[in-house]
Amino acid sequence: MNLRLTPTTMPVSVRPTMPGGRSTGQVIGAESEGFSGALKSALGSVSAAQNDATRLQKEVQLENPNVSLEETMVAIQKAQIGFTATLHVRNRMVQAYTDIMNMQV
Repeated sequence: MNLRLTPTTMPVSVRPTMPGGRSTGQVIGAESEGFSGALKSALGSVSAAQNDATRLQKEVQLENPNVSLEETMVAIQKAQIGFTATLHVRNRMVQAYTDIMNMQV
């Protein structure tokens, strides 16, 4: 499974600079923080998706006529996909750390 990000699969906020004023290669709002800023931003968006899904679930359970079941199920799936992707990134980072720590100097 290839989890590498290419300019076409990256989120819009982290795409590399292209001629004509398109997306920049830096995360918006975290230009000076680099990788840690991008990671915090990604974790924040996953957390927001989970909170939104939870809120919609509660609204459906309270039978709010303004919230549809379809909208709720899509939000739940988005949150689940984001969490799974975050889990894969964490596992890759832990594996990389373990590999580096086991290297002989």
